[in-house]
Amino acid sequence: MQGQFDAALDAWRVWQESPWGRLRYAVAEANLSRRLAALGPGPLRVLDLAGADGGDAVRLLRRGHRVTIVDYSPGMLAAAAERAAHAGAGDRLTTVEADVFALPESVTAGRYDVVLCHNLLQYVADPAPVVRTAVSLVGGGLLSLMAINRHANPLALAVRSLDPAAALDALGSRASRAETFDTELTLHTAEEITALLTEAGCEDVEHCGIRCVNDHITDDARKHDPDFFAALEALELAMTNRHPYPHTAKIFHLLADVPG
Repeated sequence: MQGQFDAALDAWRVWQESPWGRLRYAVAEANLSRRLAALGPGPLRVLDLAGADGGDAVRLLRRGHRVTIVDYSPGMLAAAAERAAHAGAGDRLTTVEADVFALPESVTAGRYDVVLCHNLLQYVADPAPVVRTAVSLVGGGLLSLMAINRHANPLALAVRSLDPAAALDALGSRASRAETFDTELTLHTAEEITALLTEAGCEDVEHCGIRCVNDHITDDARKHDPDFFAALEALELAMTNRHPYPHTAKIFHLLADVPG
């Protein structure tokens, strides 16, 4: 799979610059900023598990924090280092080429104020070990976890693809496929992962949604219009933690306190 991620780097960058990619990062950053405020001004020690090319990490670096990205794609890590240098924050970024399921001692020996586990869970059938590992690396601070929302898949098939039969089948399915990286995915729900976080000792778990409505608007061309996009972004930011809208989001975003 490592080769798939390296080969798809250009496509991944195109996706990041798309309206839906920009919404993903903007809403995630807003959610994180709201919770990080309780940890003080920092600089905070951040661990980004499977952080790829630093889409989340660079935003935190710009805020003065120190970030360690672990990823097993050398191409993605090189791109992350380049982005950090371009942002004038290369000295605050550490990259570790490793499998996040077999973390080296250089990573596990320390504890972090913040651990990001973004868009990793869809690549595993059993999320429990990943959740336990992520929690164990937080030394009294915040865990930020996001993954594709299984509840949104039938909606997308019915609304965007106009395929109610496929949507009906998807109600009982956990399987999907990543177009950019051309790999099989396992879909989870915020409710399932919240239960795992609670079992692992997390507190004050906040369920947010990323792209609560964007993926149900079928006119993708309109989203490239700056005025329409600005209005859409404002709506997404307002909906992200206002229930019931997170349940319709393409991505669920869970933020949890981990006691020290």
